[in-house]
Amino acid sequence: MDMKKIGEYICSLRKRAGFTQNELSERLGVTAQSVSNWERGESLPDTALLPDIALILNTSVDELLGGGSCKWNYRRRITVERMREALICLNRIGVLLGTDHFMYRTMVDALDERMNSAVEETFSNPIALDAYICEAIIACVEQGDYIDLDDVRKNISAEGAKQKTISILHDMGLK
Repeated sequence: MDMKKIGEYICSLRKRAGFTQNELSERLGVTAQSVSNWERGESLPDTALLPDIALILNTSVDELLGGGSCKWNYRRRITVERMREALICLNRIGVLLGTDHFMYRTMVDALDERMNSAVEETFSNPIALDAYICEAIIACVEQGDYIDLDDVRKNISAEGAKQKTISILHDMGLK
């Protein structure tokens, strides 16, 4: 581990987040001198603090310990089935509350704003559902999630969407 590189990374993240050393130290329950020592590469944070530092500075423990050079920052593992189930649940909320209900509309509108297709169109069209799931998988991986490519191969029926997604995920570094 390169303490100097780790310190420089903590310093750059702290500044990007708009915190002073004192503000970061208060959030972590340590002295400002401790933060200063980390940033100068004179010491490392206690391992118990690493998850909190990562959360506050919007990174991962792996990124911290790699001094910002960790290629992947996986937040969680996703699956095609969980994505499919989430969309089924969203459809169910529309059935239970009504498609004009505030909660349902808020979720649908938020998804529609971030995706290239309308989520409600997927509820009755299995091919559109697969394509939507593929688009969502790519967005999730861009945000730091992980998916096994074999899961995509086995559980996406729409061949075109499947192949395009696998190609994009390969380009993103997934094996």
